[in-house]
Amino acid sequence: MRRFDWQIPAYAAAGCGHGSHHHPFTRDFAPPANFFSGMGEGTPFGVKRPLRFLAYKLELDDHQVAELARILDELKTERAQAAVDDRRTLTAFADALAGAEFDTARAGEGAALRHTGSERLRNAVLAALPRIHALLKPEQRERFAYLIRTGAVAL
Repeated sequence: MRRFDWQIPAYAAAGCGHGSHHHPFTRDFAPPANFFSGMGEGTPFGVKRPLRFLAYKLELDDHQVAELARILDELKTERAQAAVDDRRTLTAFADALAGAEFDTARAGEGAALRHTGSERLRNAVLAALPRIHALLKPEQRERFAYLIRTGAVAL
């Protein structure tokens, strides 16, 4: 699974979470049979399934779901652009190495593109976090923070 994929925690997938190790933010898990179908199939920040997961886990209302969908869609777009930039970076590095002489300028272009893409993605995440914070109620923020800390949600 890639670094930015949304993930289902092992205890949820295995149906665990009961007993003395039960954390207050993990509830008994009984969603519909197809609730997680296809989740984690290589669609980082694909809005539909992560949104469904978060709506269930955070008990979001319709307004919150709609706004969170917009935020996640913007992040998904930025991540897709970062992937394109990464491919262009690799192409520039390969071009720099391919000639009889090393092309320092072409390698520099690739490095600059990588830096620019990383900065743009960083800024998108930093812009999304306060919007998510303002959208959620205090108890939802606590649950969301827990999901991030445990790796159930990766930003």
